[in-house]
Amino acid sequence: MIDIFLIIILLICLVTDIKSRMIYNKVIYPALLITFIYHFTTGGWEGLSHSFIGFLIGFGLLLIPYFMGGMGAGDVKLLALIGAMKGSAFVFQSFIYIAIIGALMAIAIILFRRGMLKSMIYFLSSLKNGVVLKGGISRGSLTATYPYGVAIVGGAFLLLFIQGVSFL
Repeated sequence: MIDIFLIIILLICLVTDIKSRMIYNKVIYPALLITFIYHFTTGGWEGLSHSFIGFLIGFGLLLIPYFMGGMGAGDVKLLALIGAMKGSAFVFQSFIYIAIIGALMAIAIILFRRGMLKSMIYFLSSLKNGVVLKGGISRGSLTATYPYGVAIVGGAFLLLFIQGVSFL
């Protein structure tokens, strides 16, 4: 049951993050409240504390990147919600997949922004022929932002399907 709810929330956040570069509080906060109520009713105080610990871990994992300006608050809250729904072990494991997907997205943005891939091919072929061309990564490519919620959703989905989605 909680897996289906998580999938629905993740899909909503994916769409809003791609469309408007926002993960909305009006999605996160009600889902968090429902999650805490669900865990309390199914597991009592132990279920609620398990959920709250997952929430804190998910929140803490992206807090430093948020303070450094590399992450939006919605991304932090989404990972905290994932931790509250699925627990600390799930949020830690999904964080590894999230980081890998996020890194691949960043590399793709750097390579495909403003003909960077073409410039790198010219640079590498010039080295092969003994000619050194000035080249490099443009400052704009390094400061590019992208919707990190896509990586968060991708990492959570990947782990959900690796572990097997529970429909009960």
